[in-house]
Amino acid sequence: MRLEADLRLVRDRFRLDVRLEVGAAEVVVMLGPNGAGKSTVLSCLAGLLALDAGHVRLGDDVHDDPSAGVFVPPQARGVGVVFQDYLLFPHLTASENVAFGLRCAGRSRREARREAGGWLERMGLGDLGSARPGALSGGQAQRVALARALAPSPRLLLLDEPLAALDVGARALVRAELRRHLRDFAGCTVLVTHDPLDAMVLADRVVVVEDGRVVQTGPPAEVARAPRTAYVADLVGLNLYRGRARDGRVALDGGGELQSSGAPDGPVLLTFPPSAVSLHRSRPEGSARNAWPGRISGIEHHGVSVRVAVDARPPVLADVTTAAVAELGLEPGQQVWASVKATEVHAAPAQG
Repeated sequence: MRLEADLRLVRDRFRLDVRLEVGAAEVVVMLGPNGAGKSTVLSCLAGLLALDAGHVRLGDDVHDDPSAGVFVPPQARGVGVVFQDYLLFPHLTASENVAFGLRCAGRSRREARREAGGWLERMGLGDLGSARPGALSGGQAQRVALARALAPSPRLLLLDEPLAALDVGARALVRAELRRHLRDFAGCTVLVTHDPLDAMVLADRVVVVEDGRVVQTGPPAEVARAPRTAYVADLVGLNLYRGRARDGRVALDGGGELQSSGAPDGPVLLTFPPSAVSLHRSRPEGSARNAWPGRISGIEHHGVSVRVAVDARPPVLADVTTAAVAELGLEPGQQVWASVKATEVHAAPAQG
């Protein structure tokens, strides 16, 4: 079984043009900024929005194909959905919420009640079957919603920001539990999130959507290591530049020049982590072949390090220690020099 989707839709000024394939037992995580079209993709797959053109196929079944006049309503698609706020029925118990999905799938009342109890046991909620949603923690409500979606054995599972409503303490635990449950799910899974850690932990493959189009796709580590857009670079904490290389020297599109060991001639993307950047009060001497002046535009604590934004050509983010901040007397508006070794600047071919 495989999901094959060619999603084309126009709403006001927004145009969606996304092609997506998901294999059986594969978890695809969609990342993208607000308004990129991620939730619209889920709505099209669920049947909450009809396509203007393209198709949605799940295995041998066609769910949406405007050219053939085919549109299968949501309730007939065999799709499980977990929304950001879970949308549990407040007047029903946890067991009744799970049984509701089973009843919609055609199970008898007795069978639905029995299977719902089994699913709650599997989710570690066996003693909370009689509790109503208002008495559940965020993590417990998320697991009830997931059980309700999985219980009818859907072939496609859609999750829209399933961890967003959790506090920081619960998020890590529930993320690990969710990964365990998804590993046991034989169908196709599409999960939307803004959190790069969710993507790194949960995804078999990441799809990045910006302005209604797919701009990058690949295994999580590959996307994090070689981002193709500024949004992804910022998400994973990398400096990213576009330019044209010749003999290892790269003229950057936004101004300035960097050297990169092994950069192929032609259009390239350059990346390096903020931790590879050193800051100096005067032009540095040493092995770094990239050094350029700028002015500090921002300083922000990031855990045990300090993130320093430098307005320069090119602009750059540097992670330094608190001791370095004190030693150099770093403050906004101060003139500094940034440096990074050519061996730390990673280059990849880019479309011209």
